[in-house]
Amino acid sequence: MTIAFESPDQPDVIALIADLDVYQDTLYPPESRHALDLASLKLPNVLFAVARDVEGHAIGCGAIVLHSDFGELKRMYVSPRGRGQGVAKKLMSQLESRARDVGCKLIKLETGPYQHEALALYESTGYERRGPFGDYANDPLSVFMQKRIAT
Repeated sequence: MTIAFESPDQPDVIALIADLDVYQDTLYPPESRHALDLASLKLPNVLFAVARDVEGHAIGCGAIVLHSDFGELKRMYVSPRGRGQGVAKKLMSQLESRARDVGCKLIKLETGPYQHEALALYESTGYERRGPFGDYANDPLSVFMQKRIAT
């Protein structure tokens, strides 16, 4: 498996993101989903990483949107065929490392309460629950977390 910072505007990555959207559509109503679209993922303040299997197929992705005082983890997803191999942890590690390299000290995220595997992953990698941030409202279908990545 390899992880690299790539453009999200590639057919296999677009398909991966579409799979994530379909999955989240089964869990949450539209007003409780806060996904970035493809154009937003291509902005210069976004770090976008792709995990690929040994055959070069996209099996995971994630992004960090860099703001002036924190980064926001977005679009973390590993396809079913890539799960159980540590792909998500490796993606997060690469994203956090690159964010730290550009001066980011704090990562925040919003996820949903029905994504038990994601919550377990975030907690196991040092993320702690917090209240809403930025433009997010308090929503029973949102879980907010953060992690300091630099002192």
